[in-house]
Amino acid sequence: MRVLLLSAYDAQSHAQWRRALQAMLPHWQWTEVCLPARYFAWRVRGNSLSLAFGEHADTLREPYDLVVATSMTDLSALRGFVPELARIPTAVYFHENQFAYPTSSHTHNSVEPQVLNLYTALAADYVLFNSHFNRRSFLQGVSALLKKLPDLVPKGLPERLEKNSEVLPVPLPDLTDASASDACWSEQENPLRIVWAARWEFDKDPELLNAILMALDKRNIDFRFALLGQRFRHTPRVFDDIAQRFSDRIDQQGFVESRAAYLSWLASADYILSTAQHEFQGLAVLEAAALGCCPLLPQRQVYPEYFTHEHLYSTTGDVAQQAESAVDKLVALQAMATKPEISVAPFASQHLCHAYESVLTRVANR
Repeated sequence: MRVLLLSAYDAQSHAQWRRALQAMLPHWQWTEVCLPARYFAWRVRGNSLSLAFGEHADTLREPYDLVVATSMTDLSALRGFVPELARIPTAVYFHENQFAYPTSSHTHNSVEPQVLNLYTALAADYVLFNSHFNRRSFLQGVSALLKKLPDLVPKGLPERLEKNSEVLPVPLPDLTDASASDACWSEQENPLRIVWAARWEFDKDPELLNAILMALDKRNIDFRFALLGQRFRHTPRVFDDIAQRFSDRIDQQGFVESRAAYLSWLASADYILSTAQHEFQGLAVLEAAALGCCPLLPQRQVYPEYFTHEHLYSTTGDVAQQAESAVDKLVALQAMATKPEISVAPFASQHLCHAYESVLTRVANR
């Protein structure tokens, strides 16, 4: 099978997914075309132009049995620019969707990314989502968007997409060799070791993170903290406030280049804390759980799909109330003689390999 793999905004989770996909199906012949994950607004709107007429133009016009593209790919325009692609069966993979993206007073809220998501899904022969939450919020978002349009809106589009889609998570890599020896926590008398691992952007709710750290401090809970994740050109100022306010508690700050060292921070932590307002699978949390780290998560987004109530704190009320709920949940987890068991086996590559091969073969044979 000759497969063209398109990653039009190759963020970390997208890169992890495409590497895992090829590792699961090494007997297929893969051709990758990826665009860097920067200049988001331009990339999602202009990737079809960059791909069709740029350095990858000849690669796109070669013969393939199947095209697999991420949802960031402007597939409807790309198939118009490159007619050869319109004749090849195509599957689109949604790591996230723009319908569930939180609004902010600091960002320009445009409907265009949602429309591009919709067009790409309709231009595909089949659509895959990494979680039921992702699929459900996408279909609900499409329905809500179509109801706002003034006229000539075709009927049955959400139903068509629902029928033509399913859920396949991003596979977790083998973590059996992960070691906790690379993490450098400060030596103190049994502090809680807490790690936060996400993009340094507003949709990960750094205001809530700051409030939780302040609540921990106020209750005199001894803790050390690792603030992991990518920092971008425009980062909310609250991250600088956190770095300054808790400088005496932070043992790691910022992106960890080494994959082994990153996993070491997860493996050596007691808790992985999330404050995300925008999360469709939560790879960092799942990897941490696989390494024995206990999740402390907001009761929203994808998390209730994968984790029991013992790990979920309330997200009702203001930020201070949410922070108190998170600390209450942490204290309750600390008091448990045995932590609730978490199984990440359904996300293992060996578990998902057959499902991926079956689905993609079916699409290719259409």
